[in-house]
Amino acid sequence: MTNPRYDVVAIGETMIRFSPPGFLRLEQADAYELHVGGSESNTVAGLARLGRSVCWLSRLTENALGRKITSALASHGVDTSHVVWTDRDRVGVYYYELGSPPRASEVVYDRAGSAFAQFPPGELTLEPLKSTRVFHTTGISLALSDSVRAVLNAARSTAVASGAAVSFDFNYRAKLWTMAQAKQACESWMTDSDLVFIAKRDAVAWLGLPQEPEDVRVLEDLIRLRKGKLTVMTLGARGSMAGAAKSTSVGSGFETHLVGTSPVEPVGRLGGGDAFSAGFLDAWLDQQSMEKALLWANATAQLKYSIPGDIALISKSDVARTAANLASGTVAVGVVR
Repeated sequence: MTNPRYDVVAIGETMIRFSPPGFLRLEQADAYELHVGGSESNTVAGLARLGRSVCWLSRLTENALGRKITSALASHGVDTSHVVWTDRDRVGVYYYELGSPPRASEVVYDRAGSAFAQFPPGELTLEPLKSTRVFHTTGISLALSDSVRAVLNAARSTAVASGAAVSFDFNYRAKLWTMAQAKQACESWMTDSDLVFIAKRDAVAWLGLPQEPEDVRVLEDLIRLRKGKLTVMTLGARGSMAGAAKSTSVGSGFETHLVGTSPVEPVGRLGGGDAFSAGFLDAWLDQQSMEKALLWANATAQLKYSIPGDIALISKSDVARTAANLASGTVAVGVVR
């Protein structure tokens, strides 16, 4: 591909999120905070703020809520000019109640029949996918409908035919489908994508492993499933791992790295995983080592936890400073195997 216009093009649904202030329960609140959020758009917004050229493709209802979404994303530097607009359907909404132990946070979806979930494959704008280094999407989108799955398959075929790499975040949501359904729909995305992100708990469920397997075992099983391609596994407060097959003069094996993080009191839990993906993709696009990419991703996610809302309001200097602090000896950074 010669001089692609974009570093990353992503497809997904972005919704309007309503949350009670502070730790109020949904049934207590008389007023709600409004945010804009969706996994794929959170990721490309983070990338845009890190200086990357990005485009977000989606389908929205032409009304005030749809315009709110595109204006919010555009304010961070995301190209939203290829969004498909319709006068039918609706904009998806969800409600998020922030919990405090022992009460878990709670999500209530109101997204059925959304414009994105009813995306006709023939309406997808293909041109941005022919001029990008990376195409990114998630399992959240694949969970929404047969028509969305057809849209994403067409997008992937177009991007790959044009020389783009495919980045896939499994991002399992039990409120949207079962693990069995997810495995069936996401199998080719998990095995064939150039880069996959997955949380350890979801990897354990996908692979059918015992409840407390060693981190390295889970990652290596994923790499085998993916025929040696780059795989990133998040470990929550313990950090993250990445690995791929390697070939040496004495044989083949796996190169895996673990990079720890330091715990923070999360102010904005939502979007942390998306910020992590943005950080890793940013480093990966610069062909940084797995170790450096994990450190950059951990720093981006850590910053996001300090920021309310769904999108990481960050800068390159913010992430560089946080990464330097993480690497200063307060966390474990090194090769596992």
